[in-house]
Order: sequence, then C-alpha cells, then structure tokens
Amino acid sequence: MQEHDHDEDDYRGPATVFDESREIGVQVVLRGHFEPIDGRFHWYGRVAASEAVDALTGGRKARVALRTPDGEAVGTLSDPDPWGRYRITGVGRPPFAVDTGVAG
Repeated sequence: MQEHDHDEDDYRGPATVFDESREIGVQVVLRGHFEPIDGRFHWYGRVAASEAVDALTGGRKARVALRTPDGEAVGTLSDPDPWGRYRITGVGRPPFAVDTGVAG
C-alpha cells in the first residue's frame, strides 16, 4: 500500500486545491458515504491549514476543485476552523478511489 492509501479514512495524503486562477498543494483527510435517501455519494473531509488556501478563499466559503492521485471533483471549502483547517464537502464522484464492493 502507498502512504496515502486507505486506513480508517477513505483517503489521507497529498492533494491539489485549485480554481481558475491557481493551484495549491495541500494535505487532506477525506471520507465519504452513499446516502440512500437522495441516492448520491457524499464526500467530505479536512484540508490542512495553509496560508495559500487562506489567500485563495479570503477566509470565506469557496467553491473549488480538489485533485488527488485517484481523481478530481468539485467541492466547497467552508470557513476555516480555529486551527486554520478548512472542511471540504462534495456530492457525486469523489476525488479518491471508492471500494464499490462489486466484483469485476
């Protein structure tokens, strides 16, 4: 297994947060679940504290794309928590590999 592979989280490791103006390398912890009520996959997690992310968002909620070695997805960064970390949430295909439990 690689250092960014699954353990308790669905993905922990390097990622890139980006919008149309810039790309920022970050560390993330992500997980997700299928929500049977709406029939969609909801993914979420934390982006480590980063002055570059602060500059990108202005410390406010922002819509961004998140890329990991396994994929890319659009999500929303929330306001930073007291430790400077941003919560990120998204719906649909996540930016990390998901075990579907379906044998191929």
